[in-house]
Amino acid sequence: MATIKDIANRLGISISTVSKGLNGASDISEDLRQLVLDTAVEMGYSTKRSKKEEFRKLCLFVENMDYETLDSFGYDLVLGFKQNAFKHKWDVTVVTITPEFQKKERYDTYLLKHGYCGAFILGLALQDPWMEQLKTTTMPTVLLDNFINGNPNVGYLGTDSYEGIHMAVEHLVNLGHKKIAFMNGSLYSLVADQRQEAFEDAIKEYNVDCNENMMARGYFVADSAHYHVPTFLKEGATAIVCGSDLLAQGVIESCVANGYKVPEDVSVVGFDNIPISATTEPPLTTIAQPRNELGKYAYFILNSLILHIAISRSLLRPSLVERESTARVKIVEDIKKDVKKRK
Repeated sequence: MATIKDIANRLGISISTVSKGLNGASDISEDLRQLVLDTAVEMGYSTKRSKKEEFRKLCLFVENMDYETLDSFGYDLVLGFKQNAFKHKWDVTVVTITPEFQKKERYDTYLLKHGYCGAFILGLALQDPWMEQLKTTTMPTVLLDNFINGNPNVGYLGTDSYEGIHMAVEHLVNLGHKKIAFMNGSLYSLVADQRQEAFEDAIKEYNVDCNENMMARGYFVADSAHYHVPTFLKEGATAIVCGSDLLAQGVIESCVANGYKVPEDVSVVGFDNIPISATTEPPLTTIAQPRNELGKYAYFILNSLILHIAISRSLLRPSLVERESTARVKIVEDIKKDVKKRK
């Protein structure tokens, strides 16, 4: 492991200047400080003070995800991580990031200059600047729903989307549905890619009628559904599986706006089981992610990585929560007659 003296020798500067750069002293230039930090990261330097209990700091980065309110997807994830970290005497800082932030701040040097021993990252998109940097990071890192191949310092954590989507399709097939559409989330999202693959596999397994017009991608927000649901209904879909509960909320709203009742005419299944899923009209059948447990397990993985125990992929099991947004299928001709009467 590199020492301050090693860094000083590499850069041809004094040990005291290296120390100032690592500790944020104000009497050296920002350019020199950044050079010291970049070199320290390159050489695998780890500050001794971060190992002392009073300086045990972890960072939780959040992008593209609400986490501050009880109804938000990220709330229980952040809470679970903090709960487990605090129990083991770690201080946790939550930092909201954007692609612009990532362009300005290199991942490893940001952690090093702020004294963090590792990080849990929520919501990164596949094209984000840090995804490339994580391929070579030496900092212990846990990613939610993202995977870095070949780097033992980075672990993957998620809920088994493959199993969850299969649960949703099987539930609808058992209710007699044979024309099932899929409203998926964002492009450049690994978890959306996984759920797309799982859905396409499930409809083949259960011999479900589904064409390209009955599968669409938007964003993991309700408004995305309104652009695609009319096409699903025109294609004769009697059920719609959604990549998130927020998408499912938008699907229900769009079905009603087009004269269809849920679940009498169209059944809807969400994914996540966030609190609003129990209060939609009707209450939403959904695939539950154990978000608090995910947060707690993220700490376990991160602590293992800090102790040089390389963990690759970790998946928690989802579960099906049956509510009133799904029902046995009606004959398509009867659905069309009922919708026509309402209009």
